[in-house]
Amino acid sequence: MLRHRALSWILALALTGSALAVDLGGQVVTIGTDPTYPPFQSVAADGSIVGFDVDLVNEICERIGCVPAFQATAWDGIFAALAAGEFDMVASGVSITAERALVVEFSAPYHIVTQAIAVRVEDAGVSFDELVADARTVVGAQTGTTNAYFAEDAFGRERLNLYDTFAQAVQALLNGDVRGVVIDEVPADAFAAQYAGLLVVDIRGLGEDPLGLVFQMGSELVDAFDAGLAMVAADGTLDALKAKWFVAAD
Repeated sequence: MLRHRALSWILALALTGSALAVDLGGQVVTIGTDPTYPPFQSVAADGSIVGFDVDLVNEICERIGCVPAFQATAWDGIFAALAAGEFDMVASGVSITAERALVVEFSAPYHIVTQAIAVRVEDAGVSFDELVADARTVVGAQTGTTNAYFAEDAFGRERLNLYDTFAQAVQALLNGDVRGVVIDEVPADAFAAQYAGLLVVDIRGLGEDPLGLVFQMGSELVDAFDAGLAMVAADGTLDALKAKWFVAAD
């Protein structure tokens, strides 16, 4: 149901005045992002920030006349930095939640992610219920994420190790420090591909989160980026970017 509401929202934007031409006149828009969350954003060999979110913002800016300038920042504190004006917006695979919407503004959702648990190959086939029932099971997640909130509800705080980045959580899994990592399916598949033969993602569909671009409360950029998002959705670019970056189908 959530998936259909989110996609209907984008379609509605494309069919209404929100999709009318917008021109920001070459305005430079600084974008905060935590580049440790492939394939949404990561650091390439040449030091540049690449990924789905980067391409999406670039495509939107082409249509609404802005110049994107990405700024790497840690996830912990990213919303406080936005509020302090360190950048104009955040594009970092951010789940839209009611709690966050009290302090920031979101664009229309551009993708729906479902949560998953990555495990080592020796645990292939283990079920979510089995992991929860085994009191010895400790899982990992990135601090301050909806994955961490879900994991705490499911396993309890005493069975949850929190890490600054998902890369650190995955390394802890590889080291045997945790038995699983609670993470969105798309990056879970990216890490499983990176560590093929070591990690698997058999536990999926644990919950859905809509992702959105994030702005300061009252930002005039919200309407402009909603219009640009509607354009890239309507002309097929959004689907093309998902096909380019996402390992597994939704």
